[in-house]
Amino acid sequence: MKQKKEEWTGNRILRTTWKVVSMGISILLLVFFGTIFFSFFSSLVPETLAIGNVAVIPIEGLISTDGDNWMPSIKSASIVEQIEKADKNTEIKAILLEINSPGGTPVATDEIANAVKSANKTTIAVIRETGASGAYWIATAADTIFANRMSVTGSIGVQASKLEYYGLLADYNVTYRKLTAGRLKDAGTPFREMTPEEQTLFQQLLDGLHNEFIKTVAENRRMPEAKVRELATGFVYLGSEAKELGLVDELGGKKDALKYLEKTLNITAEPVEYKERKTFFEELSGLTSNNFYQIGRGIGSVFTTETKVSFT
Repeated sequence: MKQKKEEWTGNRILRTTWKVVSMGISILLLVFFGTIFFSFFSSLVPETLAIGNVAVIPIEGLISTDGDNWMPSIKSASIVEQIEKADKNTEIKAILLEINSPGGTPVATDEIANAVKSANKTTIAVIRETGASGAYWIATAADTIFANRMSVTGSIGVQASKLEYYGLLADYNVTYRKLTAGRLKDAGTPFREMTPEEQTLFQQLLDGLHNEFIKTVAENRRMPEAKVRELATGFVYLGSEAKELGLVDELGGKKDALKYLEKTLNITAEPVEYKERKTFFEELSGLTSNNFYQIGRGIGSVFTTETKVSFT
């Protein structure tokens, strides 16, 4: 009798557990497919429904011509497209670049900076945490630069450092055999030591890019080239330092920039975000990976404790 009661109790617990699990799975599936449904139809909504008179264009992550796979990045063509789209919209009175980027490649940087300078609207750059190197180059193309006082900006310099593996190859008796048509075709290969001639040539290339950077900043910021050259050590400045040195115009964030636009343009600023819209399949891919991550995170958090370290 006692054994039958225990079996009945066990079966009841199993049935109850299964009901709870089934309910949880049903809720997850409902949320998952509901979100897919919403994403699909939201992707069909015309972009013209976005209303505002200040186009806010985010520039976040590394800036390149073709994107990057190992950290958050953005394609220059995408930013240029958004700038041109905002410039053609008669309802848009100003373009605000919201920058949080360590920089990027010279070509990608130049493409965006040229698009900013070509715009017929008032342009304003807001540097949040980071607006360094190529990202600062882009900011200088705007009419006015705002920066958080504790942001990192400047870094007027160029780098092309690399690792060389020839010592490691020698340790493991691996041979690099040069097969080229052109004496300097393999210049910069990591599999042998760089020659003095090659190092000189690479340095000349970097110095040329550095000079272009300096001249561009001097022109855009209306500063003497000699002064910019003194500041162009390649190191960064805090936003407060950059203000004192003339590298930025004002200290503050997006809200301060919008107030500035209201005052200078005599408008009521209504920001609207301009950014590349993902296709339905791109949205679905990100949604799927994020949902499974969240499910795994939820299960894992039962057994682990997260520790976040930040500098505040």
